Amino acid sequence: MAQESRLENPLTASGRARLLVEAIHDYAIYMLDPAGLVTSWNAGAQRIKGYAEAEVLGTSFSRFYVEEDRQSGLPARALATAAREGRFEAEGWRVRKDGSRFWAHVVIDAIRGGSGELVRFAKVTRDLTERRQAQRALDQTREALLHAQKMEAIGQLTGGIAHDFNNLLMAILSSHRLMRKRLGEDPRLLLLLDNATQAAQRGVSLTQRMLAFARRQELKPENVDVPTLVRGMMELLRHALGPAVAIETELPFSLDRVRLDPHQLEVALLNLAVNARDAMPQGGRLTIAARLEDIGAGHRSALSAGRYVAISVSDTGEGMDEATLARATEPFFTTKGVGKGTGLGLSMIHGLAEQSGGKLVLKSKRGAGTTAEILLPAATSAEAPGEIPRAEAPTEMSPKTVLAVDDDLLVLMNTSFMLEDQGHTVLTASSGRRALEILQAGQRVDLVIADQAMPGMTGSELSREIAALWPDLPVILATGYAELPASAQPKVKLAKPFGPEELARAIGHAERTVNAKSRDRDRARYH
Repeated sequence: MAQESRLENPLTASGRARLLVEAIHDYAIYMLDPAGLVTSWNAGAQRIKGYAEAEVLGTSFSRFYVEEDRQSGLPARALATAAREGRFEAEGWRVRKDGSRFWAHVVIDAIRGGSGELVRFAKVTRDLTERRQAQRALDQTREALLHAQKMEAIGQLTGGIAHDFNNLLMAILSSHRLMRKRLGEDPRLLLLLDNATQAAQRGVSLTQRMLAFARRQELKPENVDVPTLVRGMMELLRHALGPAVAIETELPFSLDRVRLDPHQLEVALLNLAVNARDAMPQGGRLTIAARLEDIGAGHRSALSAGRYVAISVSDTGEGMDEATLARATEPFFTTKGVGKGTGLGLSMIHGLAEQSGGKLVLKSKRGAGTTAEILLPAATSAEAPGEIPRAEAPTEMSPKTVLAVDDDLLVLMNTSFMLEDQGHTVLTASSGRRALEILQAGQRVDLVIADQAMPGMTGSELSREIAALWPDLPVILATGYAELPASAQPKVKLAKPFGPEELARAIGHAERTVNAKSRDRDRARYH
């Protein structure tokens, strides 16, 4: 009976192990002789590598390596390491029967006989392609998040610096204008003053670029026909780029409009064109194109789903390596020589695109040129809700008592001088709380001009308090930022830095707003 039992179960332990290995599908498990020839082959090896057992038995395992690894001698080194150290382990590309590549984790163990001689190698291969792709996608997402957080932090810092810089420039420029009225006709003094004013105006331009990057610039959006705008810029672009650069356009006859500030878009395209020219010192070709793109929900660019207009500027220049491309939109980063660029061109375009609800995408490769693509939402209506009306031209106005409120004493002093120069009586307050105290004391005030960015109480918060207590008292909100709280949409907003002309226009507009409100109230009373 015992003999019959042994005949019914003829498999030894090694035989059962062989059957188990041959049945495994998730791992390629096979044996090699000391020379690296395949001596066994399991179902997992056939599934992963694509070869049937009859095709590989007796052939070298090096056939599973990619060509560059075979050329470098990696298969022989792997066997030598396993023979010397007992084990070889690595990850790398391997090739299937159909020529496709997969990312593999490989272990080779040396198997020795009773007297220590090398008998064979046991080789185990795992296909990690999907896991590697998932890890790379996770790494890219994490890198994109870190980059976005870094850019947001830089934007916050840049916006704060620009606000302080705006206040300084306002004090300088308004002082220059007031001085010019009193200097007389000494040409040398006027020349020096004009030089100082021009330098300050360059500072204003720099500040606007900083605010653009921080997405806090003051925009005047319109519905813009991109092909028409680009065609209107062609003469300017030809003069700016010179004869060595050929300009081509790929613009459809009909294209959805985009809603943004047309002047800012022109500046952005000119910046991109000049960057392209600098990247083509020996000349080349610049192509400006536009097309429609529909972006669905969940798109990896993080743009809202919808219809977009993609405006691209491509060159045949030197291109950028990966390290340069990764930093290209950072403020003040430039590869140009000293004095040849501020490093704010691309960062300004980045800010303009994001403030307009779009995105700037840069594609470049060293030696293969650069493409900068601005994706902008297609316009959906003729007018944008909540737009603040532009101030009309200044008109003659009666002298007023104006309460000027600003925590920056330099700006407060210059605002007071400009108001007095226009014939107004000026009261000053260095905070919103102090302004309320002056009003509550019963002092007659016809108009309030308040800075938005003040500690303790912002200009918009002061404006709400005044509207609740003195509804007929107009407030002009002065700000260097485009962004204001949704609840704070003043009738008149004054962009910093402002001069006497802008101040007079704002006061005139505030006066007309009050008069219109009074007429509406009288009309309602009589009806």
